[in-house]
Amino acid sequence: MITASYVRTMAAYNAEMNRRLYSAAARLSDSERRMPRGAFWGSIHGTLAHILWGDRQWMSRFDNWPKPTTAIKDSAQMIDDFATLARERETADGDIVLWARKVDDDWLAEDLVWFSGAANREMRAPKGLLVSHFFNHQTHHRGQAHAMLTAAGQETGDTDLFLLVPQIVE
Repeated sequence: MITASYVRTMAAYNAEMNRRLYSAAARLSDSERRMPRGAFWGSIHGTLAHILWGDRQWMSRFDNWPKPTTAIKDSAQMIDDFATLARERETADGDIVLWARKVDDDWLAEDLVWFSGAANREMRAPKGLLVSHFFNHQTHHRGQAHAMLTAAGQETGDTDLFLLVPQIVE
């Protein structure tokens, strides 16, 4: 389904897009970031926190990161302070890039078995499919955050993968 090269490309894209979104979000006041905007996770801050929560959850399965102690329903409040959230995001992105460099096609072809709290049962699926979901989850919610930032008058620059890849992939 996907290759190790895809994983590295998406890890780099993820880090660059998060850098752009957090830079735009930092130009807003805390109350503007927390303003309810009708998104699934409520606000810009809540959406960004949920993305990090999801990344930590999946990386606990892919690379033995500590599992989030916050329940998914509370993930928008996982980290209250924006500066701390931004630092944790930057660290996570760097660690995802390092993990991506270790991924190979054989690993992607293996199945992963885990307990899903969302499904309330043990699950089994190919790692390649799950890694695709991991990056899709990020992109989906970053799109929501991008829309909220745009509505708040903030620019992020280009977001299209094909425009960014030449700049971000080694």
